[in-house]
Amino acid sequence: QVQLVESGGGLVQAGGSLRLSCAVSGTIFSANAMAWYRQAPGKIREWVASINSESTTNYADSVKGRFTISRDNARNTVYLQMNSLKPEDTAVYYCNTYYNSRFYWGKGTQVTVAS
Repeated sequence: QVQLVESGGGLVQAGGSLRLSCAVSGTIFSANAMAWYRQAPGKIREWVASINSESTTNYADSVKGRFTISRDNARNTVYLQMNSLKPEDTAVYYCNTYYNSRFYWGKGTQVTVAS
């Protein structure tokens, strides 16, 4: 059974930083592309960043230059380092992977950025 568990969210002042983690089990983590998404209240879930098995990364324009996605295959964990946070970054953040013909999601971690 594939499981994704996010952690590291919280309340931070604008301009601050947080690092999110997503621990993955039940799959060959090193072979999987991983992604972070977020969903703000009243809005649809949006893609934030992704990293493939070769650690090639891509970012949404809204976070480019501020967020960094990385992975540690020894720990089966993907990270999202978030710097220069803005109130509009407030959302529930989810990690995601595609394995055996389906998508898997974690339950999310809340990030709140106070102005």
